[in-house]
Formats: sequence, C-alpha cells, structure tokens
Amino acid sequence: MRAALEIFVLTATSAVYACFASHLGKWQALPLTLAVAASLMLCARRYGRAQPAALRIGRDELSVWGQAGTLLMQGHITGCSQWSGRLLILALQPEAGRARTLLLAADALPAPVFRQLSVLGRRAAGA
Repeated sequence: MRAALEIFVLTATSAVYACFASHLGKWQALPLTLAVAASLMLCARRYGRAQPAALRIGRDELSVWGQAGTLLMQGHITGCSQWSGRLLILALQPEAGRARTLLLAADALPAPVFRQLSVLGRRAAGA
C-alpha cells in the first residue's frame, strides 16, 4: 500500500505540473507543483502514521496502537460485520465519545487472531 501511495503522489504531481505548465509556462508552474507535491507527501506521511501497528485484545474490549506506541482507539466492541472470512468491520464504543469503526483485512492478521476478533464481534453484536 505504501508503494501504491507513493506512485499516486508522483502521478498526481506530474498531472498538476502538466496542467499548470500548459497554462502558465514551465517555470511559473514549478512553485505550484512543488507546493502540491509537498502537501501530498505530508498527507501521505500523516496517513501512514495513523495506520494501526498493534492490537491488544481484552475480554470485550479492543485497543489499537500506532507505530509510535500511541493509542489510536480503544473501546468495547459493540458491533460486527464480516464478509466471507476476508474482511471484518468492528464498531468500538469508547468510554466517552462516539463509536468508531475499525476495518480489518484477514490477510493483515494471523488467522487465529482474525477468528478471535470475529467471534468477539459476533458475540458483542448479539449474533
């Protein structure tokens, strides 16, 4: 996914340059293109940091940790949706605030962990 994101940034930057260069000229388009490239790279970096790196599974609770060791989300599992053993969506309700959803692909987790989370989700959803 990281490689796809980098290819997107390069493609979008070259498209912006092509559009601006045709209207403004090559040298006038360069600062705008660099600004767009910097903005896209910062957004990609922020997106990468927001991706979960570790899960801590409790009895009816789940906490999601980022790569820097920061807590991204934590709460009780209140709902679940699962598609053919490949994709799992869990609804997490924190102590205070609104519910958040967590999307988990089966190939991103070991099989026993994916099964454990799907069982916890179905149990919490009342299925």
